[in-house]
Amino acid sequence: MERITLQNKTFRTYIPYKDIEKAIGRVAKEINRDLKEEENPVFIGILNGSFMFIADLMKQIRLDSVVTFVKLASYSGTESTGKVVEVLGLCHDITNRTVVIVEDVVDSGNTIVKLKEDLSKRNPKRILVCTLLFKPQAYQQQSAIDYVCFSIPNDFVVGYGLDYNHLGRQLKDIYVID
Repeated sequence: MERITLQNKTFRTYIPYKDIEKAIGRVAKEINRDLKEEENPVFIGILNGSFMFIADLMKQIRLDSVVTFVKLASYSGTESTGKVVEVLGLCHDITNRTVVIVEDVVDSGNTIVKLKEDLSKRNPKRILVCTLLFKPQAYQQQSAIDYVCFSIPNDFVVGYGLDYNHLGRQLKDIYVID
């Protein structure tokens, strides 16, 4: 088991890339099946954390679709601030289109709720949520998460797009705080 240090924290390997690839393949098949009748669904990646996940996911999506990004912020260090701030907004028309929000990790669910509220004002056909990691113990919302690669405990993780104080996003595996 590999250990890494980022600033003052030590992390150990938690989910190796080969397992990430397998889970993404499973979820991509589900999305391809469920959205095969949809006309040009819009996949919205939440930056910065989802960039690796959405890149690998979209390589396996077999639908004519649009990929775009928004940037929201709600973390400081290892803790959620509880406040979601939009840093970069949506530039595509989603009227009467199926939207798939692609998130790196869903913990409290505050980011998803805020984004769904904002997107609903743009009259989409429906809004689905796809996440790499879901923390059911931390989830405080009623809205279902439609596609989940991994359900994990409420531990702090880095790697594969997730960071600790802006470090560790480039790591291909996911690491948990030791």
